[in-house]
Amino acid sequence: MKKNLKLLIAVSVILAFLASACGSVSKNTKIVKAQCEYLDSPIGIDAEHPRFTWVFGSDTENFRQEAYQIHIASSEELLASGKADIWTSNKIESTTPRAIYNGGTKLTSHTRYYWTVTVWDKKGKNHTSPVSYFEMAKMSKADWQAKWITDSHDKEFEPAPLFRKEFKTTKKLISARVYVSGTGYYEMFINGKRVGENFLDPGYTHFDKRILYVTHDVTSLITEGDNAIAAVLGNGFYNCQSKAVWDFERARWRERPRLLSELRLVYDDGSTDIISTDETWKTNTGPYTYNNIYSGDRYDARLEETGWNSAGFDDSKWNKVQLSKEPAPILAAQQMPGIRAVKEIKPKSVKSFGNKIYLFDLGENIAGVCRFSVKGEAGTTFTLRHGELLKADGRLEQGNINVYYRPEKKGEVFQEDVFILKGTGKEEEFTPQFSYHGFQYIEVESDRPVTLTVDNLTGLFLHTDIPQVGNFSSSNNLLNKIWAATNQSYQGNLHSIPTDCPQREKNGWTADAHVAIDLALLNFNGITLYEKWMTDFIDNQREDGVIAGIIPSSGWGFGDWPGPVWDAAMFIIPNALYDYYGETRSIEHLYPTMVKYLDYLKTKEVDGGYLNFGLGDWVFYKAQTPNEYTSTLYYYHDYVLMARFAKLLGKNATPYQQKAEQLKKLINNKFFNAETGIYANGTQTAQAVALYMGIVPEGKEQLVADNLHKTVSGNNYFLDFGLLGSKTVPAMLTKYGYVEDAYKMATKTEAPSWGYWVETQGYSTLAETWTLSPEFRDASINHVFMGDISAWMYNTLAGINLDRDQPGFQNVIIRPHFVKDLEWVKGEYNSVRGLIKSEWEREGDKINLSVTIPAGSTATIYADKEYTVGSGVHQYIIKENK
Repeated sequence: MKKNLKLLIAVSVILAFLASACGSVSKNTKIVKAQCEYLDSPIGIDAEHPRFTWVFGSDTENFRQEAYQIHIASSEELLASGKADIWTSNKIESTTPRAIYNGGTKLTSHTRYYWTVTVWDKKGKNHTSPVSYFEMAKMSKADWQAKWITDSHDKEFEPAPLFRKEFKTTKKLISARVYVSGTGYYEMFINGKRVGENFLDPGYTHFDKRILYVTHDVTSLITEGDNAIAAVLGNGFYNCQSKAVWDFERARWRERPRLLSELRLVYDDGSTDIISTDETWKTNTGPYTYNNIYSGDRYDARLEETGWNSAGFDDSKWNKVQLSKEPAPILAAQQMPGIRAVKEIKPKSVKSFGNKIYLFDLGENIAGVCRFSVKGEAGTTFTLRHGELLKADGRLEQGNINVYYRPEKKGEVFQEDVFILKGTGKEEEFTPQFSYHGFQYIEVESDRPVTLTVDNLTGLFLHTDIPQVGNFSSSNNLLNKIWAATNQSYQGNLHSIPTDCPQREKNGWTADAHVAIDLALLNFNGITLYEKWMTDFIDNQREDGVIAGIIPSSGWGFGDWPGPVWDAAMFIIPNALYDYYGETRSIEHLYPTMVKYLDYLKTKEVDGGYLNFGLGDWVFYKAQTPNEYTSTLYYYHDYVLMARFAKLLGKNATPYQQKAEQLKKLINNKFFNAETGIYANGTQTAQAVALYMGIVPEGKEQLVADNLHKTVSGNNYFLDFGLLGSKTVPAMLTKYGYVEDAYKMATKTEAPSWGYWVETQGYSTLAETWTLSPEFRDASINHVFMGDISAWMYNTLAGINLDRDQPGFQNVIIRPHFVKDLEWVKGEYNSVRGLIKSEWEREGDKINLSVTIPAGSTATIYADKEYTVGSGVHQYIIKENK
């Protein structure tokens, strides 16, 4: 941080005064980013009323938008000439940089639209964005010409199906789009080249309710003359052929994989060709002899047919495809980013155990697969086993992650990929396509002697590629390591849904996700992912209103376990999307599901309103908080949020407000000792969650917080909680004056602590349990649900906070805490409105604080006193009280 802040502070104060006295100082104002559906120029959306957002440059001081107007045209030329033939909105008075398409012209399938937004500031000066575009995919079922196809094998047949078709082009091509879905996953080729960068497409859903399709621009892959389009399908969660505890092998949707594809070619004369999956396609099986989402892929290169995915291949011995009924009534565009190989990692070491077994160490724990390259004779078989731990002798240990696998078939494995060489005399390469693993170590075993080095293997970190928007660093490297491990865990648990772990479960546990939602949205732009997952909640709900603890689910996880604390994700996550983005779409879509769920919970009440079932402070260390207490608390929280949602949607909030007050009284009557200030059994979680939920009677908050502090300090500042305490204890200690104590807790390095994981144990991700049990059960080392300490770093140390009364960062609250042990802190967050930064550094007995607020936003800054400011850079010098 610059040392000349003392010289600049006077200028900052003068500018702030002039801005407040004279109005907008909108020099250099420009719109630097404009998105449709929170995506940069998307080509495959199916929203009938797309949303538009825009961001102003961060160098603009005290700028505020007063009005906007959207312009949409069918061509860039028309837009440039001022002829928005599709829609010109009214000039809308609004300070919010967001709009929804509400034009009289219905948007049509397969069409690209061009748009700009013009914004007026307080002085009436206008600013127009650069031209952006969006492209519609399929707007209705009637727009599909393609038919679902499969082969003649049943769901138990193991080799993966291949499909192909040849076609000709004779005209000059303008554009080519392929709209494709495969159940479970597809890998597609045009003229032998892979289509797109995504892995494991389409995203995981309830396959009998809703299936996603993906749009690819394949213009560059089409050649004049003969062409071929081809695909291979994997099972994914659609056709789980191995047994585990979650019953996916008995899923109601389970069938042989099937393909839906439509290639649309547009020529310069305005004509089109459609190459669709239909009866004319051919099918066969090939080198993928088995694939399972938990087990892995088996690939026998001897079964490859050279050129099968290119034009000119002789497929006369291939079979005719079979037409299939549609698997689900809803076919929707996949609008979240795909799962991609975001990072390649070379092993930091390799160790041999004889001349057939080699142990590779990537040096970090990831989710993904390995690209394996090797040369050898035909039939040489390599088995790649993946895991997070090593045995005492240095060999791979899978005991902590294979506990839920229930192999029944001969040769069934867990987290193992098998590669059998063709024996070409050249190096052969294998990258699994239909599974992913959680691992740091890879044990490669050959069925015959071989020499391997670090050059033979590369780790590919695969996850849903949502952009990173937050960064945190400080003078305490332990905090930096915890923050980095949290991010690594979060990314390793994004595979079209937020998961609990990438190895043994891969499930969308609901509480894991809602407890981690703040760290998620402060670090990553996850709105498209979470909006998709909230739709999965709608598809998951049963007629009686109940939802499962894992979503999607084929039937496992319903009933009284896991219960209200877990189910609260359907309220907490849409609420977070509103807080962070000002976005209500998930609330609108989920509202009937929420009503139905609350009606279900009414049938489960006991003694006038309590809920006595479900999980609570999961994976606590020693102190267990009563589940009846936490379940009823989250039931109360549901009603608080439901009242908020009703107001937002213009509905009657009174019944929900009244119910919330009733539950608040019930909880305090049964669980609160007003004299002692103790909730339930007085655990760290019990005290903190009451404060966090806002149920403490007025005037008693500090007493409850003081008791929380006594519990923590009496335990030598060690944590003693599970996932609920991990989110609430540091936050509530901070809120009620004990930030130094929260910091002591956050920086412990003995067990149990976050520091124990990353410093003492050397983990690059967060573990599931505070300590590993001797038998390794329930001890994944890649869970994110204890990671809210990362959000605490942003909120408390950097001081970046949202204002719930002004969502979407219309107003930013900056409240840094200058913890004595820290010399400096830097936090930044690229919000929906632009960059927010808060940096501070000690210099002698003073602290230099620099805050950046995005254009169009205001901020309340708590430094030496409270400041109300507009956009721009604000600098303060704060004298510390010793």
